Amino acid sequence: MGSVLAAAAMLLGQAASAQNQDFSKVEIKVTKVSGNIYMLEGAGGNIAASVGEDGIVIVDDQFAPLANKIQAALKELKITDKPVRFVINTHYHGDHTGGNEPFANVGSTVIAHDNVRKRLETGGTAGNGGSIKMEQKAAPKPALPIITFEHEVTVHLNGEDIRALHFPSGHTDGDSIIFFPKNNVVHMGDDFVRYGFPFIDVASGGSLQGMIDAMEKATAQLPTDVKVIPGHGALSNLDDVRAFTKMLKETSAVVQKALNEHETLDQMKQAKILAPWDKFSGQFINSDAFIETLYNSLTGHKGEFLKHN
Repeated sequence: MGSVLAAAAMLLGQAASAQNQDFSKVEIKVTKVSGNIYMLEGAGGNIAASVGEDGIVIVDDQFAPLANKIQAALKELKITDKPVRFVINTHYHGDHTGGNEPFANVGSTVIAHDNVRKRLETGGTAGNGGSIKMEQKAAPKPALPIITFEHEVTVHLNGEDIRALHFPSGHTDGDSIIFFPKNNVVHMGDDFVRYGFPFIDVASGGSLQGMIDAMEKATAQLPTDVKVIPGHGALSNLDDVRAFTKMLKETSAVVQKALNEHETLDQMKQAKILAPWDKFSGQFINSDAFIETLYNSLTGHKGEFLKHN
């Protein structure tokens, strides 16, 4: 759990950019999920990889200084000598897209939702509308997705129809989940995480209700035994997603009740209204920060917006 929190907390360090962080001791852990699908963990978001005769597709790419380590880890599988042909971004945050440029520079095609390209292109301030804020610089041109989509796109590779599906207004306004139907694996991006209370980037179009809707839609439509790769944390299943969604609904109901009783944000914090869910309070998003998130999402206060909004 500690390593998950540390990796998640690195998100806050994006303002200083990746070159100011020490990645020399980061090791890439590879876990076989199902068939030819693997999960890679290092620093930043989890990576899914489809590795086969046609080449490699990865979902998210962590930070630029880790690109060589990621490629080396994939080669060590000794399944194919072919390169990473496609990178699919689940959303725009730098701990999931930081490797776009080095992968693009060696020939990978980057794919993402329309809003991911827009936000990478402009940069700006993201946050929960309260104490969690971070600056993300505009990405260099090679890091921008060159194929974008509005609703969904399918990549046909390694005998599988890999589907990227846009789920609006959850973690951000550019979220996608990526489903590998043949292998029964899904990468949820940061709409589902295992480090505790989630970061909902309300300044970048994310919302509590959007995240709940995304998870309820996913659990309703995906196979019951699907293997779930979260944006951060351990390999999961739909029961874990349901428990996460239940927590979102319960905590939001408590904050909504406090709003209905005209309590201020400070009063909610002082009353520790999320105490029953303290086990979700972490180093990245603690209880007070999540109260802010719920308050701002429920009241429509988004704090600072990215430049293109």
